[in-house]
Amino acid sequence: MSRHVVATVEKLVTPALEELQLEVVEVEYKKEGSNYFLRVFIDKNDEGRVDLDDCARASGCVSALLDEHDPVPGAEYILEVSSPGAERPLKKENDYQKSIGKNVYVSTYEPIDGTKAFEGVLKEATTDYLTVDVQGKEIEIPRSKVAKARLAIVF
Repeated sequence: MSRHVVATVEKLVTPALEELQLEVVEVEYKKEGSNYFLRVFIDKNDEGRVDLDDCARASGCVSALLDEHDPVPGAEYILEVSSPGAERPLKKENDYQKSIGKNVYVSTYEPIDGTKAFEGVLKEATTDYLTVDVQGKEIEIPRSKVAKARLAIVF
């Protein structure tokens, strides 16, 4: 049910948010304690950062759409619309392309050269591989083995 809700909400809100010059980064529907949360993470279509006004506009838009086309009829949930934060997930091909030259964290389903976690600079992203420079050594990670990828902050 959760995947169906996520897919339905993403399909419903994406065109409306694009009109606001925002993109849907991720949609999450999960139970925490006794409450269900529907979270919509947004970012700007350009290189700018999402601010409180963007979240407020997006929240009003998403809320109106969900009132009109309830993805979970009869269920109560808490709607949250926010930025994905500095360590935003990389989901879409465009996310990877925009992240070339930036620090990333990639975890894999199975070990590559004995490890399942890689942090370094994303050098290249093709349909088959991610190339990450980890402390001066370029590692090719097959896309089929990527479990999660996100931007990473360097301290």
